[in-house]
Amino acid sequence: MQPTPDELARIARFKPRLEQEFAELIALSASTADRRAPVELDQQSVGRVARIDAIQVQEMAQAVERRRRDRIHRIHAALRRVEEGEFGYCTDCGEAIAEGRLEVEPASHLCVRCAG
Repeated sequence: MQPTPDELARIARFKPRLEQEFAELIALSASTADRRAPVELDQQSVGRVARIDAIQVQEMAQAVERRRRDRIHRIHAALRRVEEGEFGYCTDCGEAIAEGRLEVEPASHLCVRCAG
């Protein structure tokens, strides 16, 4: 089935935003990989407090990466829906997702009613 003019306009409006955020998140993930690397626990070269600080920084970086990966997966799913012709429609009820909701969160897959 061919997309309607409204569907094509919606895709033209939101797909570039999704692609740009996806690319930015992938690049950010790669650039912060060293912060998530295992902490060297050499007690001879680093004091106990410094090791604790390093472990805390690592744990925070890993938590940020988990949230980033979740966002990457949501955006990837939205881009897949674009390709399948299902973008902008609720995955539960099939109704169109409000334009305002997509404006705030282009990766939304649920309408307001189903999300509530």
